[in-house]
Amino acid sequence: MGLYKLIGPALRCLDAETAHGLTITALKSGVVPSAGRVTHASLESNVWGLPFANPLGLAAGFDKNAEVPDAMLAQGFGFVEVGSITPRPQAGNPKPRLFRLKEDAGVINRMGFNNHGADIAARNLNKRAGRTGIVGVNLGKNKETVEAADDYAKGIAQLARHASYMVVNVSSPNTPGLRALQGREPLEQLLTVVRGALDEAVQSDTPPLLLKIAPDLTDEDKADIAAVVKSTRVDGLIATNTTITRPDTLVAANRVEAGGLSGKPLAELSTQIVSDMYRLLDGTVPIIGVGGIHNADSAYAKIRAGASLIQLYSAMVYQGPELVPVILRGLIERLRADGFSSVSDAVGADHR
Repeated sequence: MGLYKLIGPALRCLDAETAHGLTITALKSGVVPSAGRVTHASLESNVWGLPFANPLGLAAGFDKNAEVPDAMLAQGFGFVEVGSITPRPQAGNPKPRLFRLKEDAGVINRMGFNNHGADIAARNLNKRAGRTGIVGVNLGKNKETVEAADDYAKGIAQLARHASYMVVNVSSPNTPGLRALQGREPLEQLLTVVRGALDEAVQSDTPPLLLKIAPDLTDEDKADIAAVVKSTRVDGLIATNTTITRPDTLVAANRVEAGGLSGKPLAELSTQIVSDMYRLLDGTVPIIGVGGIHNADSAYAKIRAGASLIQLYSAMVYQGPELVPVILRGLIERLRADGFSSVSDAVGADHR
């Protein structure tokens, strides 16, 4: 029996944020055994010049302060994304702010970019200098900052040299006004500044620049984002963040809580965004698909829809890190069954 099957029920007796904090502490202490690595040639790919041993990553939100990226890589993830990190420390929104929807295999959060700030994150990331493993850095803005571009530029300056890739997160629903930055004009202005800051901060081996978008977009929004991505030299998209919508299928009592919904109820909506953006960008911009991945089928659906890489987080609340090898073994089987020699061959297969 896996460790999580033993301790998971006890963790779920605690409130969600306390359980998460204990999990981070356990990972830092080194007492969490590896869930087991799955290696296979069909899982390997090269995206943005980076060698991914497998396409399954840990989404931002789990390790907000870059405390345990190597511990999570040891759980079998192909890459880990830390953050969201803001320039200055931020307490976030009042507690409680993280809620399980057990019956729906979902989670609602209204954390509000709680983190210890870029200085602490940079110090933590500097400790892993020289180690292998792909670690992306997700940037947010401080709540009180008026000029958002200033915060993202500061985050770039402090953290880009530690990152395998950088993410501009303008899609969290829990920072007032943040999602408005996805409009065509403000997004173009923001990304122009950020692109310049990144080119200045790291002048050789510049990490790829990614944009994380919301699932709650109109067709016009999606077309505008695609146009801005093309015009501002954005290297990739992450689709998607949490949703402010509430499907009629939700039954858990916590469904009434405010915040962003993630987990299984988000799966179809986020996969549709992956598909739409892949089509709008003609498959030329790599996409990380995230939202509702909870088994091999949901993971494979995002790849076939157009995701070169995929991420999960919420499913671990219910299934633990032992889900990672289960999904990877399932992907090997599905690739073989469909006649694909590599995961790269399957990307966007539904559009052919």
